[in-house]
Amino acid sequence: MYRKIEDFTKEWSYERESTSKMFKALTETSLSQRVTPDGRSLGFLAWHITLTVGEMMGKAGLSFDAPKEDAPMPKSVTQIAESYDKAAKALAEAVQKQWSDNALLDEIEMYGEKWTKGITLGALVKHQIHHRAQMTVLMRQAGLNVPGVYGPSKEEWAQYGMTAPE
Repeated sequence: MYRKIEDFTKEWSYERESTSKMFKALTETSLSQRVTPDGRSLGFLAWHITLTVGEMMGKAGLSFDAPKEDAPMPKSVTQIAESYDKAAKALAEAVQKQWSDNALLDEIEMYGEKWTKGITLGALVKHQIHHRAQMTVLMRQAGLNVPGVYGPSKEEWAQYGMTAPE
């Protein structure tokens, strides 16, 4: 839960950059990667993360430019990444302009429950992290290098002159 706008915007900046880094590591071919035939594809997860920025925060009362929740998934990694970047940056601006620290304590109706706006921002961040983690499995299966987020990925250890832990 966030109690200060500045705390959210600092964390959102890092999380946004991390998500963008992951999206940019995708390829057109990898978008169809699935764990099982009926599982969600890598492209679906990336687009779901993108759509949720506007969907969840729109339900919370913010107004900003983001794809509508029923927008069809683009066929291009570049279009997905650009849509995400645009929505994620617009969200940060909207939170700073439309909400105050005190507003983060306001209760709102979210998915049949009462959440504060600060809890809603936290839920968005956690939702994004959750689906990014799912994406890493599919990225490995697709043969892609996974960018490090909270530390180096297996491929990045060598850049630090170290051997990746086994």
